[in-house]
Amino acid sequence: MTSRKSLVCWFKTTSFKTAAIAVCLLVFGSMAIGEDAVATILMDGKMLAKTKQQIEKGNPTLKPAFDHLIADAEEAMNAGPYSVTDKLNLPPSGNKHDYASFSRYWWPDPNQPDGLPYIRRDGETNPDSQNRKKSDRSRIEAMGNDTETLALAYYFTANEKYAEKAAELLRVWFLDPETRMNPHLKFAQARPGHNVGTCSGVLDGRTMIKALDGSILISDSGALSDTELEGLKNWAGEYFHWLTTDQLALEEAAAKNNHGSFYDAQTMYFALCCGNKEGAKEIAEQVVSKLILKQIQPDGSMPEELARTQSLFYSNYNLHALFLVASLSESVDVDVWNAGNSRLRVALDFLAPYIDQSKPWPHPTIDEEDPMDMFPILLMTDRVYPDGNYLQWMKTLPRDECKLRRENLVRPLMR
Repeated sequence: MTSRKSLVCWFKTTSFKTAAIAVCLLVFGSMAIGEDAVATILMDGKMLAKTKQQIEKGNPTLKPAFDHLIADAEEAMNAGPYSVTDKLNLPPSGNKHDYASFSRYWWPDPNQPDGLPYIRRDGETNPDSQNRKKSDRSRIEAMGNDTETLALAYYFTANEKYAEKAAELLRVWFLDPETRMNPHLKFAQARPGHNVGTCSGVLDGRTMIKALDGSILISDSGALSDTELEGLKNWAGEYFHWLTTDQLALEEAAAKNNHGSFYDAQTMYFALCCGNKEGAKEIAEQVVSKLILKQIQPDGSMPEELARTQSLFYSNYNLHALFLVASLSESVDVDVWNAGNSRLRVALDFLAPYIDQSKPWPHPTIDEEDPMDMFPILLMTDRVYPDGNYLQWMKTLPRDECKLRRENLVRPLMR
């Protein structure tokens, strides 16, 4: 085998019984699938098929989330397309097709005339890192989010306009010779005065998963030709090769926090996307020793995330990433959920009580945390840890907001 380095919803409270999350679990637990599951990689294809069946039957519990999705899709119809060639500043290579971004928590040094070298202010976003004239960061996020939204809208409605728009976004970002992104992230999350790109910039690539899962949802529409679909697969293969052979990317692979977790989510996804199931399985088989046992302590805490200025946010963020890795591992018949003395579940038990904001988080944090960060994680637990009654923790969440969330329609979704 090739080496790792080279491949490298029912609640006890009456007021919440009719919330979309609780009811959809009851519905999905009992109904039959009316069509074949979708061959998506990250999204649960069986759940997609069940959701579509229930939307067609007019299931009122799904209407808020579905209507919200369609509203988002209508907005996305007027957005983009997005391209790395849209930024005004050329990357250090001089090639406009190379993705480039700046680290969000790095700022000009006020004590230096030119602001260099930049200094770190963890948890404080530098607006320049989101400026589309200078950086591709918010652009890659918009491309991924909009493509996922449009593709889901097409799948649930069969309205070709959504597929055509999603295809346009995919074509411009990945395929068109004039606008395509080169399949690497060498210049991502640069820190002026320090470097032209960092290993942490690999994190930016995770949102491309949303777009490529979206391409699968529209593959039967004709909006993308067979040649274009093959081109997306080839792009995924080239990016996987870069992820698992480039020194900068391999530094990210060794990260001991959420960066390492999202790295494995990416490498496993792109391996599966380009048909390299053996490579994906090799990654999955090392997840417990490489990530879970090293990141999660026996009490469920994650020291690397607790050291951040937004310690609860990053703890939830990392757990979400690890849940995505565990879900992808199922595709290659590797059980990550219960391995390592169920360390993933121990981490869940450590964090779940703090969804109740009346229970103070005992670690420093500079921002008020959003309890909804745990929402998608808890929904995933109902299938893998059904005996844990984890949905009880949702009773303090805002009901109206829960009903609108896309995870009621399909999960898991890339963060």
